[in-house]
Amino acid sequence: MQASAKIWRHFDVWLLATVALLTIAGVAMIRSAIANNPELVELNVVGRQAIFGLVSLVLLLATAAIDYRLWSALSRPIYVFNLLFLALIPIAGVVGFGSARWFQLATVTIQPSELAKILMIIVLANFLARNRDRIHELRTILRSFALVAVPAALILIQPDLSTAIVLLVIWLALVWAAGARMSKLAILVAVVLLVAIVLTPLLVNYIVQGYPAGEDFFFLRNYQMTRLVNFIFPNPEESFGATYNVEQALISIGSGGLLGQGYGSGTQVQLRFLKVRHTDFIFSSMSQEFGFIGATIFLLLIMFVIYRCLRAARMARDGFGSLICYGVAILLLFQASFNVGMNLNLLPVSGLPLPFLSQGGSSLLTILLGIGLVESVMLRHKRIEL
Repeated sequence: MQASAKIWRHFDVWLLATVALLTIAGVAMIRSAIANNPELVELNVVGRQAIFGLVSLVLLLATAAIDYRLWSALSRPIYVFNLLFLALIPIAGVVGFGSARWFQLATVTIQPSELAKILMIIVLANFLARNRDRIHELRTILRSFALVAVPAALILIQPDLSTAIVLLVIWLALVWAAGARMSKLAILVAVVLLVAIVLTPLLVNYIVQGYPAGEDFFFLRNYQMTRLVNFIFPNPEESFGATYNVEQALISIGSGGLLGQGYGSGTQVQLRFLKVRHTDFIFSSMSQEFGFIGATIFLLLIMFVIYRCLRAARMARDGFGSLICYGVAILLLFQASFNVGMNLNLLPVSGLPLPFLSQGGSSLLTILLGIGLVESVMLRHKRIEL
């Protein structure tokens, strides 16, 4: 009992407070974004997000209370569960937005690919920590790549290219953090570039032909190709076409100015010119209502969370705990950077949510479970003195 009490002295209150603040802000932003959308209001989107937020915060504390080293011992069952969960999607998954990515459990919708992010961080951290002495061997790197390639492939066929890329980014970051030589990683990068060189002429021909409706390009579905092509070759003459959402996002961000138009008063948001404003383009909604200063504050809060994760990684007692924290940090950093870049038309449109703020119960649950793991590492970063 005394040992348990001493452990909680190291709980990162600043991390929890910032995460709770961002979660509450996310619910408030979603409420503003869908205020004039009767369909979404009727579906109780805000209430569902708030419930997911409360449940996720409770699970965060529960995860922190569990010794993170337990997950190392359960790494193999976790990996098998992850594969089975993803493999069931084509059989029993719910189709939405052209993809089968969700399970419907009573009134709750779960997205296994979101949960796969945090599960693969645990699996990869365990493998790399156990093989740290052999991390310079190409065989070890390839084995770690094989671990992530299987779930990434299962996610890719849903199709969900953006989440598959997230898993690969997490793998690359963790292998580097584990101490792999860049020369070894360069070999794999060279293979990817070679594949890209081979596919580029075919892609150009596909674009020249006008990416015919209904036709896919290898593992990319037609709608994904449309997004990519319109990002590379936008058509300025389209007033309500494939580039409409990005154009409205830029208008929303620009019209916010320095201080914004006020909460619930953004014209592009409230008049519903900006589509998917509560999910993919929540950053644009936030920028119009709170301006450059407000949006910057939100991003700084996310960066503060990432900093606390990196701090926990440096203070961890072992390689497994350190790699878990690095994995959560890179997950937050990559998703936040990509989402903001997409809103600014610097990157192609994808379904990657803005951590803590975008609507999505599975995404919020995954992120907060990751924060719970970081807190667990922090709680146990020092030996207990009885």
